[in-house]
Amino acid sequence: MSRYRILSLDGEGIRGIITASLLHRLNSEPRLRGFLDKTDLLAGTSTGGLLALALAHGLTPGEMRDIYEKEGKYIFRDTFLHDVQSMWRLIGAGYPNKHLEEILRRAFGTATLDQLGKRMFITAFDLSNEAADIQRRTWKPKIFHNFEGEDSDGAQPAYKVGMYTSAAPIYFPTCGGYVDGGVFANNPSMCALAQSQDLRFSGSPPLGDIVMLSLGTGTSLTYIEGKRHDWGYAQWVRPILNLMLDGVAGIADYQCRQILKKNCMRLAPVFPHDISVPMDAADMIPYMLDFAERVNLGPSIDWIERNWMD
Repeated sequence: MSRYRILSLDGEGIRGIITASLLHRLNSEPRLRGFLDKTDLLAGTSTGGLLALALAHGLTPGEMRDIYEKEGKYIFRDTFLHDVQSMWRLIGAGYPNKHLEEILRRAFGTATLDQLGKRMFITAFDLSNEAADIQRRTWKPKIFHNFEGEDSDGAQPAYKVGMYTSAAPIYFPTCGGYVDGGVFANNPSMCALAQSQDLRFSGSPPLGDIVMLSLGTGTSLTYIEGKRHDWGYAQWVRPILNLMLDGVAGIADYQCRQILKKNCMRLAPVFPHDISVPMDAADMIPYMLDFAERVNLGPSIDWIERNWMD
């Protein structure tokens, strides 16, 4: 059977170190030697977008894990001065994005999406399409890709696309008029599946040929007690973001599994019930590394060997 392999990587900030660690473990499995090289389409949102870009640029999962471990505490470093300036996030983002930009410029240099070694699919959200006609001006989801065609983003610098996809609201300032693609596709798997079926592009595979490996960044068992909540802005502002991210990730997984059946594998380990890992929890990097090492990868390894490898 001819195979078209999609690797889809979720968002969630510093928790990308879990994805990088899981990919490193999978990539080190003798039975799966070279499985990442066989990927036909790399899809990512936010931190998953950064990982997808890095994989396409030739970085190994181990190298990416090391970058998270070394640089994460600087990317999500808070200072009293910044807290005062942002009035503790009431009127400003939680963290500046200067250090993240430095890391991405260093990692990608002047490379554009066209110069990366794989087909790319990276989500962001455009806050204004800047249409001259005010009746057509609106915000909209944005997919950065290097497929051929008039709407290709192949000339876009990889580091800039990385900045766009990871500009998480509340956490980081907007970048270039974009915010984090997680606001509509924290799990980009369904969007990637749709992209693969766009008949404008040559080589669109039949659905029966597609296999998809989708990786999450760890799932927190979050819930809200009670049957009725008469809440306003102040009460909903924090939980609504997590609710939105978890909700869109879950429905995308459901949709892909319904369409692809056994050709879809989701690896999204669940944290213990008493552990919550926020997307900016750089102080929990040691815990996340240990957590990723203890995940049972047996079913995933078997699935990849059976469905991904030649």
